[in-house]
Amino acid sequence: MATSTDVVPSRRIGNLSMIWHHARRYPAQIAAAGLALLVTSVATLGIPYSFNRVIDRGFISGGADPSAVSATFHFMLVIVVVLALGTAVRFYFVSWLGERVVADIRTSVQRHLMTLSPSFYEENRPSEIASRLTADTAQIETVVGSTVSIALRNSVTGVGGLIYLFAISPKLAGMLLLGIPLIIAPIALLGKRVRSHSRTSQDRIADVGSIVTETLGAMKIVQAFGQEARESARFGDAVEATMAAARRRIALRAVMTAIVIGLIFGSITLVLWEGAIDVAAGRLSGGSIAAFVLTGGIVAGAFGALTEVYGDLLRGAGAAGRLSELLQERPTIAAPAQPVALPQPPQGQIDFDHVEFRYPTRPDVAALHDFSLTVSPGETLAVVGPSGAGKSTLFQLIQHFYRPAAGRVMVDGVDLRDADPAAVRARIAMVPQETVIFGTSARDNLRYGRWDADDAAIWAAAEAANAADFLRALPDGLDTFLGEGGARLSGGQRQRVAIARALLRDAPILLLDEATSALDAESERLVQGALERLMAGRTTIVIAHRLATVRAAQRIAVMDAGRIVEEGTHAALIQQGGLYARLASLQFSEAA
Repeated sequence: MATSTDVVPSRRIGNLSMIWHHARRYPAQIAAAGLALLVTSVATLGIPYSFNRVIDRGFISGGADPSAVSATFHFMLVIVVVLALGTAVRFYFVSWLGERVVADIRTSVQRHLMTLSPSFYEENRPSEIASRLTADTAQIETVVGSTVSIALRNSVTGVGGLIYLFAISPKLAGMLLLGIPLIIAPIALLGKRVRSHSRTSQDRIADVGSIVTETLGAMKIVQAFGQEARESARFGDAVEATMAAARRRIALRAVMTAIVIGLIFGSITLVLWEGAIDVAAGRLSGGSIAAFVLTGGIVAGAFGALTEVYGDLLRGAGAAGRLSELLQERPTIAAPAQPVALPQPPQGQIDFDHVEFRYPTRPDVAALHDFSLTVSPGETLAVVGPSGAGKSTLFQLIQHFYRPAAGRVMVDGVDLRDADPAAVRARIAMVPQETVIFGTSARDNLRYGRWDADDAAIWAAAEAANAADFLRALPDGLDTFLGEGGARLSGGQRQRVAIARALLRDAPILLLDEATSALDAESERLVQGALERLMAGRTTIVIAHRLATVRAAQRIAVMDAGRIVEEGTHAALIQQGGLYARLASLQFSEAA
């Protein structure tokens, strides 16, 4: 998906086919709603027919026939009951369909988003995507649960009414139809502009959602730098832009509605003028002209309502188009049709063979250039280097989040291009530099590494990561809600939860990205011991600046500008006096 500012997706009514694709899974509910809709439309048209009978049969020359009047009103009461029950049934099933379809669409989109590669989220804002799952699906719920029902009901009622008008007086009905081209013309002319404004309005709503998500997620930074007023002003500008877009859309729809309604009722007035002349000349009965007037009003109201819901349908089509964009995205990293199985049991060997890689969002800069490296099974390798040297890129490629432009990345001798990414990642445990804590319980955060782990295994991992003490001190223990992003934990506590999660995964390959960066000296000492036990017998790559972590490595690779420029032990590299020695003098001052 291109960013919303790059490509404007289709706003055609045909986009609603995506909604139908999900709705057709429920044929029984659609049939019930359709039958109820048909019954209510017929019942609505039965009302003017009843008036026709009341006037022509109930009132005769010289007086009224009470039995005919009573029978007719009995018939009308039956129609009212049928109309009420049919409307209730239609409302229930249509509303149910709206809720069910939106739930299915949200689930389908979210499940599909889980398959997309990280590069997709570099090019598209997650907050804007979240807005599509909320604001756009809410618009679709309105379309399915209300707008489509109104459109179908008025279409059936309008067409049925026209048929009845021809049955009453073909001449008057024919005259009425002459006004239809005049009604269709403004819809066709103004419809395109309404579609454009509808999409713009949806985009502005998405901008508002993005700003809210971004600001609330960084509230500590906003307040720490005193930017509350600026963020409020930025949000206010986005709201005003939304209002301006909505005002243009509403104004255009109002003009279109006024033109169409004026033409409809103007046509009816002229037709009824001719009908009144026919009644005066005896060519048409009083009951017929009364039924014609009432039916004409129903038909006019039906087609007038269609012009109003047309804009809602267009907005729904725009929302469906935006969600379809997400569903049409294909992951850049996916399992091949016939993936090569990784050898069993796992060995944990990692090979980079003349790898060339550039991030999609930074194509002018080579993150790795002609990069080759072998990490043997069970080896602990520390990777150091200045910021931007390409250290974290190694982890991205090992986990098969990206593919190199040239060269190969292999795990246990299998080129990752030929392997199932899920199988590769199942062999890897990761402790990222930026700890991710989900807004759920401590238990669920810990067992994210191995979801089927029991409490005994969870506590064992917590003990090894020096996290058990503060977890036991939580109000509800493992059932304590940790807050959005782990807001109820300190930075060091969040880091230890992430380490316990990796311990629990018990994978043959361990990736540590500044795993002890947020710990104080005492916690680092305890966790470092746990990490050393964890690394035993496992292939471990450590990105770290802490001296204790680097010294524990069997080999150190020094990276600069996407290449390995030095390799060896801590002592050997210090003695060489190269880049590592300079980094050590700056970052490892405690070694002096």
